[in-house]
Amino acid sequence: MTQTQPASQIFAKTYTLQGTLLEACSCRTLCRCWIGEDPDGGACDAFNAYHIDKGEINGVDVTGLNYVQVVKIPGNVLAPKTWKRVTYVDARATDEQRAAILDAWHGRLGGPLADLNGLVGEDIAVETAPIEHNLKGGEGTLTVGNKVRATMAPYRSAYGAVTTLRDSLFSTIAGAPAYVAKAAEHVVNIPEHGMVWTFKDRNAIQGDFLLEA
Repeated sequence: MTQTQPASQIFAKTYTLQGTLLEACSCRTLCRCWIGEDPDGGACDAFNAYHIDKGEINGVDVTGLNYVQVVKIPGNVLAPKTWKRVTYVDARATDEQRAAILDAWHGRLGGPLADLNGLVGEDIAVETAPIEHNLKGGEGTLTVGNKVRATMAPYRSAYGAVTTLRDSLFSTIAGAPAYVAKAAEHVVNIPEHGMVWTFKDRNAIQGDFLLEA
């Protein structure tokens, strides 16, 4: 009699990524994209920043690293191949880690990140930069070299609890809350790639992610 292999050995995962997400955009609170509606003013300027608390991509450990995409969205967030994107990968990543992160987030390994990548119509540039990503209790800060900076804090109820959004279109963990927040500062300064904006007191969302394929 042969021993049955554990399912985990038969169906090895291409990637398992767990961490925190910071997102801010030009929309006024609450961001309509998170429920699939058109953005305020018909278009959206935004960034999505991922900090990997624990992660592996095709056997490459990427724990502790960061990935940020700065995007211009000309209409509904779900329209395929419409986003324009500038990508930043953590300067601390090795060449192997950098390649693995780009393979995952740029859709080459399938799964939910390939679905997300299907919204991108043009990759303007892929850059390397020092990234500082901090999130605690719904309060977050992000800096990407001298190109991106943001400071955000959550809305709170009358009794002090953090206001949350659950089971939205972009939730990756069932039942896990996203913090509904406001970015006191949201600055993008990438003139070489046509992305320059400054917003105050606009939409921000923070939360946790779990992505597997």
